[in-house]
Amino acid sequence: MTTSAPIRTQTERADHTRARILDAAIREFSENGLAGARTEQIAEEAGVNKALLYYYFKGKEDLYAAALEQVIDQVRAESVTVLETNASAGERFMQIVLGNFDRAHSYPALSSMIQQEMVRLHRGEENRIASMAERFFRPLWLMVDSLLEDGISTGELVRVDPAQMRYAALGANLLYYLSAPLIRLAMGTNPLEPRELGLRRKAAIEYLGQTIFTDREHGARVAARVLATTPMPEISAIGNKIIRPAIETVLNRP
Repeated sequence: MTTSAPIRTQTERADHTRARILDAAIREFSENGLAGARTEQIAEEAGVNKALLYYYFKGKEDLYAAALEQVIDQVRAESVTVLETNASAGERFMQIVLGNFDRAHSYPALSSMIQQEMVRLHRGEENRIASMAERFFRPLWLMVDSLLEDGISTGELVRVDPAQMRYAALGANLLYYLSAPLIRLAMGTNPLEPRELGLRRKAAIEYLGQTIFTDREHGARVAARVLATTPMPEISAIGNKIIRPAIETVLNRP
């Protein structure tokens, strides 16, 4: 009995230290990629020395893999939480789409690190795309397609291929962020500024309310409810710092 509390405290302290290192690693890898990231900077940000960092992680590659896994697991957990609510299938799908849009600017580490892995795949370098597809994308996409099938079977959603509905809704989010530098040049507006982001997220959800629901009035009510209950998250300085270079890297890759 007398030894359980100190052991628990020591374990909690170790977990907290590991979490701090991973948080710092996610920021560093998101900004600079695997090649450009410096373990010295990660250790300094986490408030530990390099020896302690290497106590928890064998090396830079091991730390990168753990950081990527944490980012993916967090997003997957958030998505599963939405999928398991008691809302209708159409409303849950709208929440998924809105969460996907918001994460790109409020928590850009996932987009940034996936884009970096895609660049590594394109260049023929070692990458983790296959494991990400198996552990994250395929299970999540299957769950979303199943959700859409439920909405179609009840008559709430229009009768189309669920995969095409997923592509259209989530693909529109991806296109918006990927084309941001081009839109800025062509139209003179910055799609990544808070006002423009707010206008786009509202328009995207309202559009879905008018296109994927068999009853447009019901769709409009669902869209209004989703927007009212899900305010736009704050855009952190690190979010803007990460997402712009990440987008430009993908657009300009050889």
